[in-house]
Amino acid sequence: MKKIILPMIAGLMLTGCASLQPNGMAFTDVQIPVTATSSSLDVSKMKVGKSSCKTIMSLVARGDASIAAAVKNGNIKTIHAVDWKVKNICGIIGEYECIVYGE
Repeated sequence: MKKIILPMIAGLMLTGCASLQPNGMAFTDVQIPVTATSSSLDVSKMKVGKSSCKTIMSLVARGDASIAAAVKNGNIKTIHAVDWKVKNICGIIGEYECIVYGE
């Protein structure tokens, strides 16, 4: 039985899974793009709106991390770019943030 289970576990741990988002098994702290317009993206001159939500042990999640909430929070009329920021520690605590840049 050990001859079958050990190679199966090793195989699962060594295989890669394709994902649209980079995820760390123990820790994730990344900011990735969602979308952008073709206009110049000098974010230092733009308004920034943020929205977020949190999760605990993947059992309870609360918040509004929508683009609409970020637009409202930043008083943005025209969206130029949207980023997504994720921080997750072993699936115990997760923070998700939507960041909108615009005018």
